[in-house]
Amino acid sequence: MGPLDGFAPRIASLVPSLTELVCALGLGHRLVARTGYCVHPAEAVAGVPKVGGTKDVNLAKLRRLAPTHVLVNIDENRRETVEALREFVPQIIVTHPCGPRDSPALMAQMREAFGGEPGVHERALALEADLAQALADCAPAPGSAPGPAQHVLYLIWRDPWMTVARDTYIARMLVEVGWHTLPAVEGGPSGAARYPVVAGNEPWLAEVDRVLLSSEPYCFEAQHRAEAQALCPRAQVQRVDGELLSWYGPRAAAGLRYLRGLAAQA
Repeated sequence: MGPLDGFAPRIASLVPSLTELVCALGLGHRLVARTGYCVHPAEAVAGVPKVGGTKDVNLAKLRRLAPTHVLVNIDENRRETVEALREFVPQIIVTHPCGPRDSPALMAQMREAFGGEPGVHERALALEADLAQALADCAPAPGSAPGPAQHVLYLIWRDPWMTVARDTYIARMLVEVGWHTLPAVEGGPSGAARYPVVAGNEPWLAEVDRVLLSSEPYCFEAQHRAEAQALCPRAQVQRVDGELLSWYGPRAAAGLRYLRGLAAQA
């Protein structure tokens, strides 16, 4: 038997989408810590202690809460945080879904860690089935040609403008509906290159068909539309739900359906 066999898990999640996933798997009552950004589902997490943010975790407080499992993500948490956690956490679950098609691997991690808890296996399978259907619905109907590809600038920050590389989760969500992000670069497995800065004078900005202003991490509002329009004068500019497009886990299928609706309005 392993050191945790026979013991109820005490879960700390340092990633908002993973906190939501834990609850969707029926494990909300096992949460002992979360970040201040872990706000969904509101009712389930209201009483769970906060231990700082995704980048500035209060390690002393987290240690006192004695988690058996801590959920982290390569993009959202710092390497030095994870290394510090290894001193007092029996099991650290490192996640890195880079697109909706990575969801089965994420669910496998959850089942491996928590599959002994009632209902977890069944709930994970249901989420996987829902996502598989959503992905299938994004594909062109048999015998029909795919619609015209669109070039998209997905903005996550302003001052400076920042966007997403093509190997990020967001970009791979968008490509499922034929939307290809610009610039046409990949950022690698980790680091700042995954979220390039846009200076505003790049030649490829003239090729952008659609500018998407995300509601997070920067909360773009209506007053920012003109600024974004100036970057890409011929593009359609619209605000989009950043949570649906960047949170993996239980939001992935809903995010794809949301994207299909946006594409249908073009």
